[in-house]
Amino acid sequence: MMKSISEIKAEIAAASIEEYSILYETYGDDQRAGVKKLLDQCRKKEDTLRKEKLRTEEMKKFEHKYEHLGYLCGIDEVGRGPLAGPVVACAVILPKDCNILYLNDSKQLSAGKREGLYDIILREAVSVGLGMVGPARIDEINILQATYEAMREAISKLSVVPQLLLNDAVTIPEVQIPQVPIIKGDARSISIAAASIVAKVTRDRMMTEYDTVMPEYGFASNKGYGSAAHIEAIRKYGPSPVHRASFIKNIVK
Repeated sequence: MMKSISEIKAEIAAASIEEYSILYETYGDDQRAGVKKLLDQCRKKEDTLRKEKLRTEEMKKFEHKYEHLGYLCGIDEVGRGPLAGPVVACAVILPKDCNILYLNDSKQLSAGKREGLYDIILREAVSVGLGMVGPARIDEINILQATYEAMREAISKLSVVPQLLLNDAVTIPEVQIPQVPIIKGDARSISIAAASIVAKVTRDRMMTEYDTVMPEYGFASNKGYGSAAHIEAIRKYGPSPVHRASFIKNIVK
């Protein structure tokens, strides 16, 4: 008895992409338009996955170039521009055989995608280190030096010592490990992209927590960046304990 289109749809939904070839063999001669459409959708998914694997492989070119050195560590930060909250840096060492897909500059990913990748990265990485510097220290030494400080802390938190650092565009002072700064590295290296994602999720979660105790500033939505509503809240309520005084001096004067 011929299966209904809804039954075939359910079978396809339960199948992995690796099993699609069996579905093509089973239903390839079915002339019903609904079945043809379902199989076309499978082919599109396969093509999307193929393109993503190619994109990810292209993002491994720096990892392949230096893999003979040993452990490679991607480093990135988030939070240099906001008016409030810390700057957060992350250092990630991925395994040589890393097959995580969809790694990219965290700004290019949805919040949901970042959250999902965050869990995968923490589960599969050889080591992950986090560093953060708060508003008072940022005001004291400036945001660039605070960023370097957060990066050095992240490196120090790694459980293994990497042989090379792949950095997003910067060379970190006072670090003895060899470094390779890569312009737009979070979109060109899977290691830096992974660090970008972990740093972004970590900081966003912190800002959401701040929002529960200081809801008037809208930190859950603006994450500390200078949106019009955030700036208006600073003028109305004054600065909070997590605002960077050096960043808002022209707003509150």
